[in-house]
Formats: sequence, C-alpha cells, structure tokens
Amino acid sequence: MKYLPRIADQELRLRLSYIGAVLIEGPKWCGKTTTAEQQAASILKLQNPDTREAYLTTGRTRPSNLLNGPTPRLIDEWQDAPMLWDAVRTLVDERGGAPGQFILTGSNSVDRQSIMHSGTGRISRMKMYPMSLFESGESSGAISLKELFDNPEFDIDGIASNMTINDLIRSACRGGWPASLKLGYKEALRIAKDYLEGVVTSDIIKVDGIKRDPALTQAIIRTYARNLSTLAKRTNLLKDVNAISEGCSDRTFDDYVKALTRLFVIQDIPAWSPAVRSATVIRRSPKRGLIDPSIAIAALGLSPQTLEMDLKTFGFIFECMAIRDLKAYTQSLYGELSYYHDRYDLEADAVLHLNDGRYALIEFKLGGAEIEEGAAHLIAIRDLVRKHNEKEPQIQLREPDLLLVITGGPIAYSLPNGVKVIPLACLRE
Repeated sequence: MKYLPRIADQELRLRLSYIGAVLIEGPKWCGKTTTAEQQAASILKLQNPDTREAYLTTGRTRPSNLLNGPTPRLIDEWQDAPMLWDAVRTLVDERGGAPGQFILTGSNSVDRQSIMHSGTGRISRMKMYPMSLFESGESSGAISLKELFDNPEFDIDGIASNMTINDLIRSACRGGWPASLKLGYKEALRIAKDYLEGVVTSDIIKVDGIKRDPALTQAIIRTYARNLSTLAKRTNLLKDVNAISEGCSDRTFDDYVKALTRLFVIQDIPAWSPAVRSATVIRRSPKRGLIDPSIAIAALGLSPQTLEMDLKTFGFIFECMAIRDLKAYTQSLYGELSYYHDRYDLEADAVLHLNDGRYALIEFKLGGAEIEEGAAHLIAIRDLVRKHNEKEPQIQLREPDLLLVITGGPIAYSLPNGVKVIPLACLRE
C-alpha cells in the first residue's frame, strides 16, 4: 500500500533539523515506525526474529555497535534494549550534538531503571496520534485550522463536507489505524477489537512488568467508554467498575488507569480554569477520553448499525474523534486541549491553546438545533472574559481568537455573532 502522508512527517523533519535524536511516542499501531522509515537512512529492527538475539547480546556488551550506520538511523522497538537510550545520548554528544542522528520508535513499556539520563537536550520527544480524517483521505481539508487562526477573515461560507453522519459513524468504528485502510470494511472493523484484546491480555502487563487482571482491565476501559466525553467523577467510575468486576480498590483502579495512560489508551482532557468567576465554581475534574473512538466502540460492542439508531451515544463518540483530529492538526503549533464547565452549566467542550497564546473556544455538535445552543455557550464565555477585563484592568485575560462549532453537518457557515460552524470532515492542520 502506498504511504499516506502524515501530519507528523513535517514535525519529525523539523525536529531532526535541530536536535540529535527524536523519540516518537504514541499508541501502538498508529504508524510510528512507518512514518519514521520515510526519513530514515538506515534501520535497526530489534524485533526481527532472525537477528533479535544477536542484537540483544551486542546491546548488553557494546551497544554503540548497534548505532553504526547512515543517519538518521532508526532504532525500532528500542525498549527491547533500553541501554540504547544512553548509548544514543552519548553518541550524540561525541558527534558534537549534530542534528538528525537517530529516530527511536516503540512502546512505552521500558525498564526505566536501565536508563541513567533523561536525554534532555539530546533526544526530543514527539507525540503521534492515530490517523485523522484528513490523513485517511476522508476530510476534504478545505479549511485549514492554522489559516483560521492566522486569518480571521478567511471565508468558510459554503464549503461542503464529503461525509454524511453515517460516513462519520463508519469511520469512527474503523478508527484511525493505518492498517485498517488496507482492508475491506468488515475486516477493518476487526482492527480495533484486536487492538483492545492486545491491550487487555498483553500490553497492560508489558508496560511495567506488573501482572494485571485482563477482566479488570477490560472493565475499566469499558467504564471509560460508557463515560466518554463526560465529567464522570472518579468515585462513579470506580463504582461502575465494581458493578462489572468486584473487588477493585481505589489504589488498584488508579494503578490500572496510570498504566493505560502510559499505553496511550486513556487520554483524559484537563479543565481550563480562567479567573472569570470565583475559582470555587469551576469544574476541575478531567473529562474522560480515549485516544481513538474505535476503542470505545469496540469496548461497548457497538456496531455502525447500532450507532445509526442511537445518535445520542454517537455524539459522545464524535467528540472523541474530533479531539483526536484536533490534536493531530495542531502538532506543529504545540496545541493543548482543555475544556471549560462551571456550576451554571456554561461550557465549552474544548479550549484549544496554541503555544503563542492564541486560543479557540470549541463546541462539538452533530447538527440541528444543538448548533445554536453551542454557539450561545461560546458567546457567553467570551462575554465573561470581557466582563472580567472591565473589572480587572490590571489583570487582563486574552479574548478567544476563534469561536468554533465543529459539526457532523454538510456545510460550513458563519453565524452573525461571529461563531464559525465547520464540519469535522472539512478540517485539516
């Protein structure tokens, strides 16, 4: 299959231009190795069964020998020989800090006691996500998120989406896994189920060598899926888990969630707490999230046909898919996502902050009357910021640069109040 360009390509190229080594982190099967191979001049694959034992023996006795080769040299599944981390750092120093020496890919299941140095200043950590709709060729990409920030006058009116709600449902069920694009649709739906099975039976143990119960792991992921894109409290999540799998203590629950976060399965969204109202009225618990919507769908045993008849449930899954895409689209801008929700139920589903201080308030709505409601929330939060600035002239808060309602609808348009309504399947980086 022809390589489909990834948004991470340009970010990897940039990092290789100024630092000695780049570590690509992210969930398994999201395409880290394939993306790294596009820019690597030589490759060391530690999980090749024909050479694995020889490589591991060399790594234990003289790891620098494994690093010889044209650069950038890709060290795939580096966690199998963790001593290579310090060897890479040392060799980068010995070569005078020359950029573009190494790319490291693999999982987060590494024996950290085997690593002596953090790699700061020599190894840059770069996150990678499952494929966005634009990367999989489904979003038209007619509306650039970067251009929306750079040019507030950018005319979006009339730009049409190529995807219906049912198309979005099928894409969410398939997920952003590159391997799924090589298969027929029925076969592609198995990818997320196999991914989930691998996490539950194998990865949850490999991440740190601690034996964990597959049934409890499954129950925790299922609970997250049931509460996806909500502000469910930890106590309620734990209660839900114990209704499925008895005997889970607070400490055990936290341990499993931490492990699943390290595996890039769980991806909670933090709260944004601007001083627009008393701090006591701002919700601070994280919004529950997963790295890809297909994980939730697989955990709950849902199908495209089920979701087509239950758009309320799909609304939560749609938000998860939109957050996945926004994270990918803002990689080069070092975008950070949070949410706003206060006790008066004034909310923004997401607050997208860029590294230069600009930010967007965002609501996710499938369509219909919900769009006007979402837009009203955004205007109300912007007005709160303005009122704060009037009362506190010495402590000014930046007003939002963009007010966006991201939808599953057919067409983009601007509301008279300045809110832009944009189909998810029109967006790109």
